[in-house]
Amino acid sequence: MAAKRMTKSQMIADLSERWGVSKKQSSEMYDGLMELAYKEIKRAGEFVMPGLGKLVKKNRPARMGRNPATGESISIPAKTVVKFTVAKAAKDAIL
Repeated sequence: MAAKRMTKSQMIADLSERWGVSKKQSSEMYDGLMELAYKEIKRAGEFVMPGLGKLVKKNRPARMGRNPATGESISIPAKTVVKFTVAKAAKDAIL
């Protein structure tokens, strides 16, 4: 059986205990980090967290796909997505 994922509130509680700050302060720091990541991805196209990885904005071109239910060809429009690349240090730490 797979282990359960850590929820945001569990993460906030753990961080507040580690840092010796209130849960509210820990939550504000977490939210600030998320805001910074989104702003940097929008501005520069990437956000690097040394030792963890990198979020990169990618443009996917339009393409033809297939409806799996009917087999009919469909046009999939171009869109922008965010990809995460894991840092080597993170890979080494968990493998």
